[in-house]
Amino acid sequence: MVSVNPWKVKGEVDYNKLVKEFGLTPMKKLPEIFNKNLLFRRKIVFANRDIARILDAVKNKKKFVVMTGLMPTGKLHIGHLLLINQLIFWQKLGAKLYIAVADLEAYNARGQSLEESRKIAIEQYLLNYIALGLSPKNCDFYFQSERSKDAEKSNAYYRLASNFSRYATFNEFKAVYGEISPGKMNASLIQAADMFHPQLPEFEGKPLPVLVPVGIDQDPHLRIARDISQRYKDYKFIQLSSTYHLFSPGLKGDKMSASDSSSYISLTDTPAEIKRKINKYAFSGGGETTEEHRKKGGNPDVDVSFQYLKMFFEEDDLKLAEIEKDYRSGKLLTGELKKILIEKINSFLKVHQGKREKARKMVDKFVYKDVTTSK
Repeated sequence: MVSVNPWKVKGEVDYNKLVKEFGLTPMKKLPEIFNKNLLFRRKIVFANRDIARILDAVKNKKKFVVMTGLMPTGKLHIGHLLLINQLIFWQKLGAKLYIAVADLEAYNARGQSLEESRKIAIEQYLLNYIALGLSPKNCDFYFQSERSKDAEKSNAYYRLASNFSRYATFNEFKAVYGEISPGKMNASLIQAADMFHPQLPEFEGKPLPVLVPVGIDQDPHLRIARDISQRYKDYKFIQLSSTYHLFSPGLKGDKMSASDSSSYISLTDTPAEIKRKINKYAFSGGGETTEEHRKKGGNPDVDVSFQYLKMFFEEDDLKLAEIEKDYRSGKLLTGELKKILIEKINSFLKVHQGKREKARKMVDKFVYKDVTTSK
């Protein structure tokens, strides 16, 4: 049975079916500048809602916000690069970033302490974000449990989450999420406030376009938030825009699991760990024997090593096309494909991990910066 929701993805995902079911729009031709980012160029970001107002803001250099959240549980792995690379790209296009650490959701839905969430958010997420290119200049990085040291801002944020509850019903939550609990309802209302509060006078000063890039499993949160905002009477919001990216497969071909270190590549793994994990666990689209593979070729569409090259590590479209052609024809063996990926990842991580250590000096600029510099 296929299940796609914010807390569980199970079975083979039919993206075309979900696009129709959720009322999304397939991503069409974008301005030329988006070809600089392989996630857009290769249709890994494949669908959207109301992206036109964001494109208009980029074109006319108008102010806009890109809002996202992170769940501070487990290690940051390469699957997270799907979102991080988009954030940094949008920031370079002029977006103000709002990044919420969902420590209240981790507490309510997963039983994790606020202290542990804070430690993981900084050590596993923020350090890697900074190393990948996140700038503090136009970024509001915050914890749900402690929105701001500025009382006016903090009060506005929590008041919005509380007031939103007046415009939601239990049946609505159940219809969107299926199984629901008070903790999950509370998390959803806070996430709605996360997505809309940048438009309040206390934050960006007035309503403005807000983009929320997500995996399609997170769309229920957006649908709830959008529906609540349409009924909300106390403030006139601009409706949310959103984009949707494909899931990155786990090493074994299924979804990555934070509880199974053999299902993912962490950005803190050593070169030896990378080599061992890929050679031992990376799901292959090749033939069972060398002879069979040479004769029938491999299937890069299901081969994890090829998918990682496509999504993250081979920027050159011509090189990627050559690898795909050689693998389909049987000229390139699975072991040879894995070797290409191992070299690419280790080359990337050698540079990245050095930057990650230097990023420690910048943490205060994101987490502890003075309230007067947050705009």
